[in-house]
Amino acid sequence: MAIAHRRIGTGPVRVIVLHDWFATSANWGSVLDYLDPEGFSYAFLDYRGYGERRDVTGRHTLSEIADDVLELADQLGWDTFSLLGHSMGGKAIQQVLVRAPERIEKLIGLTPVPAAPYEMDEATRALFYGAAEDPEKRRIILDLVTGNRASRHWIDRMVGQSLAESRPDAFAGYLADWQPLDLSAAVKGSTVPVLVLVGEYDLALTAEVMRATWQAWYPNCRVHTIPGSGHYPPQETPVAFVTEVEAFLRRR
Repeated sequence: MAIAHRRIGTGPVRVIVLHDWFATSANWGSVLDYLDPEGFSYAFLDYRGYGERRDVTGRHTLSEIADDVLELADQLGWDTFSLLGHSMGGKAIQQVLVRAPERIEKLIGLTPVPAAPYEMDEATRALFYGAAEDPEKRRIILDLVTGNRASRHWIDRMVGQSLAESRPDAFAGYLADWQPLDLSAAVKGSTVPVLVLVGEYDLALTAEVMRATWQAWYPNCRVHTIPGSGHYPPQETPVAFVTEVEAFLRRR
């Protein structure tokens, strides 16, 4: 069965894009208008239980996401490609790398979850694991990761979209997989070129965290901080985000 996806561009540089825990392929903001359609081919995938695939059943694991990414790449006829993953999607792209390293050209982690287990104290665990059923907990998380700077209307809109476009069981299931999953030993030493983008005001996934994890495991990794942004650069600073992504992908 064909995997539904959002396609932008017909250029020679091929990129499969994975969204975060809250969003879908449609929730990348105005950045979708700024991608270069002649130089790049972007394929945005929704996870099972999200967006256009909201009614597709599954196990809701990163391993399953990797299965779907590779099936989509085969469907597109892409033997090799790069991966761009946001937050939870940043851990998912590493699962794809573990599964098929020979097919991956470059990795871009956007405010990405590292390969190791994401440590949570008791309060943080209650906040995250309660967010599947509690919109207020989703609101608190979004406010935190954008540095307590985003407008109430924007946060309310993000919460509303996440509730409407993902099933609670899928939302909960992916968290239960990505939070404890440890891929660090499997990725350590990979020489794939990696760009990690962090937001200046992200209070959770900071540049310090990325240097201690991503840059420690990937010898060919660069960490870049996007000024003026929190956890959602595609919506907060779209032009700066696209500029960094496409410059990295063009670089030989």
